[in-house]
Amino acid sequence: MAVGKEIRTKIKSVQNTRKITKAMEMVAASKMRRAQEAMDATRPYAEKFLEVVGHITNAHPEYRHPLMVEREVKRVLMIVVTTDRGLCGGLNVNLLKRTGEKIREYEKNGVDVDVIPVGSKGRAFFKRYGGNILTSVTGLGDKPGYATMRTAINSALVAYENGDVDRIELAHNEFVNSMSQNPVVEQIAPLKYQEDENLKHHWDYIYEPDSETVLDAVLKRYIAGLVVAAVIENVASEMAARRIAMKNASDNAGDMITDLKRQYNKARQAAITQEISEIVSGAAAV
Repeated sequence: MAVGKEIRTKIKSVQNTRKITKAMEMVAASKMRRAQEAMDATRPYAEKFLEVVGHITNAHPEYRHPLMVEREVKRVLMIVVTTDRGLCGGLNVNLLKRTGEKIREYEKNGVDVDVIPVGSKGRAFFKRYGGNILTSVTGLGDKPGYATMRTAINSALVAYENGDVDRIELAHNEFVNSMSQNPVVEQIAPLKYQEDENLKHHWDYIYEPDSETVLDAVLKRYIAGLVVAAVIENVASEMAARRIAMKNASDNAGDMITDLKRQYNKARQAAITQEISEIVSGAAAV
């Protein structure tokens, strides 16, 4: 029964594929939990940094750091955080689509855009479809940190300080929950802050060597923290999206196996019926 043998081969192949997708689903779920813990750990750090920046700024209203001063936007730098690997549903596609819309909006208004792709998928996208790539970062791994992102962060800050770009934006996937991840594009430089009249000249820190130097270091560290936090959050989003994608693949494989078994049973039944008919016909002829 050639047809039955072919169907059995397909069933075996799909079963093997389902084993792989189930294993990948479990691995992604485990990594997602660790990435969530790392993501949650970065939030108090960023909040405290922003609080310190606000205190220093409100205590010294006469000084405005370049990273806090809005200027005419002629060129924008976008740091686009994607994944190194695929098999994570529409995570990268949705983010790159959102980023592309933002870039076209800038170009329509006569604003030039430079990009720093983070992740192999983003770098491949901008190399394929065009874009002024300032630098790129790949090989993020499951536990990215400042050491991984140092080159990209320093390149962005130097470009801003030299006046080569007038704004820095960060595009990444926001981890809403394990079932939902949203692409977001947010401005990280110049830094937006709120003045508090109640804090002005009422108290201050003790600085070494001076408040301007401390504010410069704190602002740069804060922006670096925002980028690293976004990369960590993107890893959590990647693992959540991959878990869902692998679960869907496993479910689809199960449905396919059910259909193939039904086809196999029908083919087997047809073959048996044909054999019986041939035997009966032979007996009748004798």
